[in-house]
Amino acid sequence: MVRVIMDDTGSGKTKQLIDLANAAVQTEHGNVICIEPKKELTYDIDYNIRLIATNEYTLPSYEVFQGFLSGIYAGNYDITHIFIDNLTKIIRCDEEEQVERFLDQQVRNRIKFTITMSAKAHLAADGIKKYT
Repeated sequence: MVRVIMDDTGSGKTKQLIDLANAAVQTEHGNVICIEPKKELTYDIDYNIRLIATNEYTLPSYEVFQGFLSGIYAGNYDITHIFIDNLTKIIRCDEEEQVERFLDQQVRNRIKFTITMSAKAHLAADGIKKYT
């Protein structure tokens, strides 16, 4: 399952992601991961959620980020949910075709994904809208 939360900058997407992640760690029977551009959510998310700040790694493309996610999963098969805050800020690319391909790849995983993106949902391509 992939869920995308899209809206303008400053609209409360990260707050919604924090609330969903904190709820998930209480109800999921596996591990919950939260990936963000910079380590800013340390005091907002439950201490049982693994927080990963991507500014500590070089992730220049969606392909490299996919490999990064695969490495996380390979190291822990008990992951049930991954939250990604501000996907296009992590990769620094908002080309809809690449975003669509990345989202489609996540559907094949048995892990749930909740992803935030700063963009107008009504202007998004259909391949992205189907996840909102």
